[in-house]
Amino acid sequence: MKLTDKKYQIIHLAVLIIVVVLFWNTLLVYPIKLFVVMLHEMSHGLMAIAFGGKIIEIYIDSRIGGYCRFQMAPSFWGSFMTSSAGYLGSLFWGSLILILAVKSERDKYISLSIGIILLVLSYFVLQSGAFFGTAMTAGLGIFMLVAYRFFGPLFHDLWLKFIGIISCAYVILDIKNDLIDNTNIGSDADAISELIGVPSVFVGITWMVIALLNLFFVLRYIYKKQKITFSNLDS
Repeated sequence: MKLTDKKYQIIHLAVLIIVVVLFWNTLLVYPIKLFVVMLHEMSHGLMAIAFGGKIIEIYIDSRIGGYCRFQMAPSFWGSFMTSSAGYLGSLFWGSLILILAVKSERDKYISLSIGIILLVLSYFVLQSGAFFGTAMTAGLGIFMLVAYRFFGPLFHDLWLKFIGIISCAYVILDIKNDLIDNTNIGSDADAISELIGVPSVFVGITWMVIALLNLFFVLRYIYKKQKITFSNLDS
């Protein structure tokens, strides 16, 4: 069965989803949950930069939490987009990784790119003085570089799908926890709620719908076409 076969891709994802569900609260999934937190906080920082600000530090802790401290000129849209960027960014990056893992045959270069990004990100985590967060961010980045150098195509294909699935699933659970189960705890949802003057629960429901629709359309898009083969593009 060829790697481009859609049934093969479906089997891959189905098995990985089962593994994720069975091992959700274990050390197997724990590092990827931290990776999603890294994406979340990085997205806050990137949005701040987009509005003329700069990242001061990023904090990642062992309880799968964190924050991004940045400087930015005050404005409604800057504050709104920066507050929204954590959830939006996590969804975007997780979806992008999953799509590329299924569609592209250059998976090892995706791993390389993620590794480089994590090493750059670890500099900002280092500024917070948090040893755990710095070690995890840099360690995962180094692992991705080692994988690029020594591991084969099948590993990268399955590993990136694994990361993408967990990223998409964890964002949905993160939104539910921050925006619906625990309101008024100083989360991104509370910041959005204060800006636009609506209850945090309403913000939570809206983001939950967005997250679920995003996952639906990502999975739908994945199977509209076969996996990209660069040999075909070059011919």
